Amino acid sequence: MTTFRLVALAALLSGSALATAQTTIVSTQLRPIEEAEKMRNTILKGAPDAVNFVPEDGNTYLTRMKAELGAAQGKVHATMALDGELGPVNTLGGLQDLDDIVGRLGTSRQFSAASLALGKLGGDKQRFIPVMTNTFQMVANKQALKHLPAGADLNALTYAQLKAWAKAMKDATGEAKLGFPAGPKGLMHRYFQGSLYPSYTGGVVRTYANADAAAMWAEFKDLWQYVNPRSSAYGFMEEPLTAGEVWVAFDHTARLLPALTDKPNDFVTFPAPSAAKGRGYMPVMVGIAVPKNAPDRAAAERVIDHLTKPATQATILREVGFFPVVKADLGTLSPGVQLAADGMNKVFAAKDARASMLPAGLGAKNGEFNKVFIDTFQRIVLRNEDIKTVLADQGKVLGQLMKDANAPCWAPDASSGSNPCPVTP
Repeated sequence: MTTFRLVALAALLSGSALATAQTTIVSTQLRPIEEAEKMRNTILKGAPDAVNFVPEDGNTYLTRMKAELGAAQGKVHATMALDGELGPVNTLGGLQDLDDIVGRLGTSRQFSAASLALGKLGGDKQRFIPVMTNTFQMVANKQALKHLPAGADLNALTYAQLKAWAKAMKDATGEAKLGFPAGPKGLMHRYFQGSLYPSYTGGVVRTYANADAAAMWAEFKDLWQYVNPRSSAYGFMEEPLTAGEVWVAFDHTARLLPALTDKPNDFVTFPAPSAAKGRGYMPVMVGIAVPKNAPDRAAAERVIDHLTKPATQATILREVGFFPVVKADLGTLSPGVQLAADGMNKVFAAKDARASMLPAGLGAKNGEFNKVFIDTFQRIVLRNEDIKTVLADQGKVLGQLMKDANAPCWAPDASSGSNPCPVTP
């Protein structure tokens, strides 16, 4: 073989090795193009290895991971997802124990005890390392504040006051200024699961079709006359807020952040309203785990180390609006990020707060679970169908879904032990 061919072959082999040397992360989080690019170009900048960040839809995530785990040698070094999404993968025996990583990381950073406890997924072994946390909140343009009902406290608002506020804004402007992310790409299902149902019924699954739920839907349907009709198309509330199309909106903090960053002096942040059973909210915990058959655990450990460094945690907050899980010097935050942080703190600090955890144990049924709530909303509110009929119909679908998934209850519903969470009248 000639010297030229030997050199060419060496170059080819070297290029092939470099092409496969990337650390691959499959993630259900930071999937929008802009967020994914920030992850690749800013958050992961400075990581010891090149990282291939692969967004995966939450509805197909478990299928993807099953296929990955079925291979003799996996291609995914680490996976980043919500605690409720990682749980089913763990149930399959698909996640490695990470206690040793926590031990090593603990010498250089301080995790919150609560976040580490969630990372054990109900067992005694660390199955994921917390990476970032968040929640949902509300934002109001300051122009809306003059229309608040007399005596209303923005940080302790009730649903009755929200309706009066929305009506006053519409009466004054001739436009519906309250908005929700009820479009195909929106997170309206999280509003129902995290705020509305817990606030009115004290549960989500058990109480899905009871008398409190029926009364709740009647009130929400009445509120909808003051909601911007384009809400059924909204995916992210940042644009209608920035444009002034809506003055008051609910969404995930990360999806509100662009509006707060663009016009921090125009807005205030506050928790979603309360009803008879409290002020429902949904804490969001994102973790990173190592699949059982990961090709290189050491590479996974290096990227986990990078993502949990205090400096990286501060970057995550600045860039994508997710909050640190370790003690970090955040320095001087931009006004918009500080506004988001203030709103999140108000959500967690509410005296009547009722936490509603993300759905867990549903596996491949997760998308169907969310669809139950969207279908219920569309039938009752948008199509004007009879409330009791819809709740009876969709209650059967939900009950069968829980049985098929064999998914026990999660907070705020009372425990069902190891039995599927029931839908009770």
